[in-house]
Amino acid sequence: MNDTGAVKEVDAVVTGAGQAGLASAYHLRRTGFEPGRDFVVLDHSPGPGGAWQFRWPSLTYGKVHGMHSLPGMELTDADPGRPSSEVIAEYFDAYERTFDLRVRRPVDVRAVREGPDGRLLVETSAGTWVTRALINATGTWDRPFWPRYRGQETFRGRQLHTAQYPGPQEFAGQRVVVVGGGASGTQHLLEIAPYAAATTWVTRRPPVFREGPFTEDVGRAAVALVEERVRQGLPPKSVVSVTGLPLNDAMRQGLADGVLDRLPMFDRITPDGVEWEDGRRVAADVILWATGFRAAIDHLAPLRLREPGGGIRVDGTRAVADPRVHLVGYGPSASTIGANRAGRAAVRDIRRLLTEEPVAA
Repeated sequence: MNDTGAVKEVDAVVTGAGQAGLASAYHLRRTGFEPGRDFVVLDHSPGPGGAWQFRWPSLTYGKVHGMHSLPGMELTDADPGRPSSEVIAEYFDAYERTFDLRVRRPVDVRAVREGPDGRLLVETSAGTWVTRALINATGTWDRPFWPRYRGQETFRGRQLHTAQYPGPQEFAGQRVVVVGGGASGTQHLLEIAPYAAATTWVTRRPPVFREGPFTEDVGRAAVALVEERVRQGLPPKSVVSVTGLPLNDAMRQGLADGVLDRLPMFDRITPDGVEWEDGRRVAADVILWATGFRAAIDHLAPLRLREPGGGIRVDGTRAVADPRVHLVGYGPSASTIGANRAGRAAVRDIRRLLTEEPVAA
């Protein structure tokens, strides 16, 4: 990029071009904002696809649960046997071109701080933007959460996180401990078990398996619980954490085979494996941390939006401490359908803000 020294002025900056960022950009475009002139979308990834482009090859499109199309353009005729990273990256690429969203990449957003005349300064690797509103859609993929346990640094085997998961074949003949009770942890276990010499599943809490279909009522109730956390300024939990694990055929088979025979969290890590206070030991060559992600919002630190509870208090998508900032794909809008709705709501509020109409509390 050849304009890194210039300061650009826009009405809105969208940071991130995953589901939430593209949905927001679509609604900006649809309501009369011109990309490049009135708003800009900044994405630090090398290409289209959001976090999906980094998913492991064995996560085929047919294994993806709850992938909702972006607004205005359906994802149709996708081959369920193809890697989801390819299918969704191609879809996002076509979406960006169809709606002429002009995503700028790769651009690293380094800091957002107070600017002149009540506006915000967005400092990036491609220069600085001055904006009247910010839609933050940076997701979580860049902040994998690594728990810390006694003895972790002594382990002689390999430790990796879901974000680095290469697929099951790489664990052939190895003893693998999978840590984490979410969807990724169970997917990893079911994939790795046929290849590994042994697998052990460890979680902090007993897993909750959900029978029956995932209805709209169940979804709304789960989202409401996450919304309440962000309204209180607490760090959001994922929607999956309050819905439980779907008890599908693969899960039932895993339970019957003993692959999903869960152990409580170990107390320490040894050079050769893991150990509990009661003396139980499990030898391991690999510890795979399927322990989730945290919101990638460090660049917002200069605005001091965090509450004492550690999160950002959000009303809808609007940061309570700063109505110029909207968080989409955060907390209750972290699902694909939630991101679509959040993008529309954020743009509606931003239009009111920019026309100096009162925004409902």
